[in-house]
Amino acid sequence: MRYLARREHSRGELRQKLQPYVQEGEDLDAVLDDMERRNWLSDARAATQLVDAKRGRFGSQRIAHELRQRGIGEDLIAGALPELKASELETARDVWQRKFGQPPQEAKEKARQMRFLQSRGFSTDVILKVLKSAAGSLADES
Repeated sequence: MRYLARREHSRGELRQKLQPYVQEGEDLDAVLDDMERRNWLSDARAATQLVDAKRGRFGSQRIAHELRQRGIGEDLIAGALPELKASELETARDVWQRKFGQPPQEAKEKARQMRFLQSRGFSTDVILKVLKSAAGSLADES
C-alpha cells in the first residue's frame, strides 16, 4: 500500500517491486487481482499519470518507451499516442527554446541540437521542423 500511496503503479511494475517479498505459499497474483477489484491498482491511471508528468519535456517515442518499461499494455499506449503526437511539435519547440534559444550556426552545433532532441524522444521529422522554423525566424529578423 505504501507504493500506491506515493504514486500510481502499473500491475507489472508493482508485481516486480513486490516479488522479492513473496514467501512460499503466498499468491501475489491474487493480491494484485484484489487490488484491481477494489480499484486501488489501475494500469490506465498509471499510464495517464506518467503521460501527464512527462508530456512537457519528452517526445512520444520516449514516453511510449517508459510506458512499456513500466508494464503498461500496448492498447493503453496506442490510446495515448495520438494525443501526444498532436502536441509533439509544440513540445519540441518549447524544449528546444529552453535549452538552446538560437538556431545552430554550423553543422556541428546542428548535430548537437538534433542529438539532444532525439534523446528526449522526438522524431527526426519533428526535430527538422523545429530547426527549420528556428532558422526561418532568424532569417525573418534580418
